[in-house]
Amino acid sequence: MKRVKRRYLAVQLDCDGVPAERDFLDAVWASFTRLYGEVGASQSGLALVSFDVERKVAVVRVSLECLPFLRASLAAVTSVAGLSVALHVLAVSGTLKALFSNF
Repeated sequence: MKRVKRRYLAVQLDCDGVPAERDFLDAVWASFTRLYGEVGASQSGLALVSFDVERKVAVVRVSLECLPFLRASLAAVTSVAGLSVALHVLAVSGTLKALFSNF
């Protein structure tokens, strides 16, 4: 059995308010599903690792094969829970330790 390689992304939310972490994850899932369908979304292994409300930074985990798909999905998100938002990828890493040392 082959081990699943994962990547961690630090995502900056550029918006006026602060959405709840569940609303953020729902918006990313909806964007991913809209672009790649339910089969593509199910293969991504997408998960929210942490959400810093003060800095408006979320850490998201995804499988290595779906990394370009997630980046496209993040670019397609324009609103989260009624708030106009832009998402920017700050860093990508294979481990959480290296990711947190980068930003």
